[in-house]
Amino acid sequence: MKAIATTKAPAAIGPYSQGMEVNGFVFSSGQIPVNPETGGIPEGIEAQARQSCVNVGEILKAAGIGYEQVIKTTCFLADMADFAAFNQVYEEFFVSKPARSCVAVKELPKGVLCEIEAIGVKSV
Repeated sequence: MKAIATTKAPAAIGPYSQGMEVNGFVFSSGQIPVNPETGGIPEGIEAQARQSCVNVGEILKAAGIGYEQVIKTTCFLADMADFAAFNQVYEEFFVSKPARSCVAVKELPKGVLCEIEAIGVKSV
């Protein structure tokens, strides 16, 4: 197992890694829409979805893969009413349409509107 770490995505705020690689699979921790340079959180579901996607992408990049090698994502929304707006941004990044689960949850860290985690594979 190899831990994945990058300064281009938010640092882990607890006892976990930004991502892990094992046997050619890459697992990202859930990425909330924190800008790693400023620590700020953008306003609105579209901006938050975009930042979460970018953060996942930076972890993938640190592992040596890209969005097209993602085989599964799990997406968490604070409000299922944001589903359509979230999807519009999500599909700009995950164009290969990996398998996905998307659920509404009661609350997300820092009061954000969305969180995304991904599983990718190095050899497709």
